[in-house]
Amino acid sequence: MTIAFLVTTLVVVATPGAGVLFTLSAGLSRGRRASLVAAVGCTLGTVPHLAAAVTGLAALLNSSALAFHLLKYLGVAYLLYLAWATLRDRDAIAVDADPAPRSAARVITTAVLMNLLNPKLTIFFVAFLPQFVHPGAPDALPRMLGLSAVFMLATLVVFAGYGLCAAAVRRHVLDRPRITAWLRRGFAGSFVALGLLLARAEA
Repeated sequence: MTIAFLVTTLVVVATPGAGVLFTLSAGLSRGRRASLVAAVGCTLGTVPHLAAAVTGLAALLNSSALAFHLLKYLGVAYLLYLAWATLRDRDAIAVDADPAPRSAARVITTAVLMNLLNPKLTIFFVAFLPQFVHPGAPDALPRMLGLSAVFMLATLVVFAGYGLCAAAVRRHVLDRPRITAWLRRGFAGSFVALGLLLARAEA
């Protein structure tokens, strides 16, 4: 593992995207526990992409325009659904003093699906990781798994940090319905914007 790998990984992980928005939303609406569960879910969402890279499926997605675009538009559709659900469900960004607990399984499933339908993660694993692994080396697979574990750990730590910061300030928006309404619209608009950016992505 090199400094270049660590720096690039942190930049990729810390750049705001759908997972960051989802974790921030969880922290603002449900508090610390929900933000940590969301961070775990987003981290688990990288596992299918790692498995695809190891088994060669990522290379198929990278070489097949049909497969890439199918996955891409499924991701776009899911981001647009999240935007619609955020606007429709007033509890999605409703910051209550005593929020009703939301199933951890439901939060994790949503987070995993969001990352599962993100072809950019697959491209990251197939285009970025191989630069730090020698294909002919006997330890190529263990090294790739080790670097992927570092990426997942960075994802968990950074996302948890985002979520805990959001949970820390949630009290400041209590009893301010106007702020809550703007937060809901802001998150919904961000999901739409990410969907449009994903729609323009090329393999």
